[in-house]
Amino acid sequence: MLISTAHAQTAAAADPTGGFMQLLPIILMFVVLYFLMIRPQMKRTKEHKALIEALAKGDEVVTGGGIAGRITKVSENFIALEIADTVEIQVQKQAVTLLLPKGTLKAL
Repeated sequence: MLISTAHAQTAAAADPTGGFMQLLPIILMFVVLYFLMIRPQMKRTKEHKALIEALAKGDEVVTGGGIAGRITKVSENFIALEIADTVEIQVQKQAVTLLLPKGTLKAL
């Protein structure tokens, strides 16, 4: 009365593509994600690493906080940055975001 009778269903026909068409949208999303997000970030990281390794005494740089100065000393993890006459600060190398052309600080 309360339970209806169950009818057996026939087996579904086998998918000729083997289920690949169901995975195709997910694969395409990962490919688009790689080219739009992951690859450009890896390129920026590589360029920043090359910038950090190329820092030398006398270079004019801008830090992530917006401080512009001239490098007076370079050590393994830190640089001494001259931001005014006789004013030096210690900054981590990774904080440097931009290498300025020579003579830029004189124009400021």
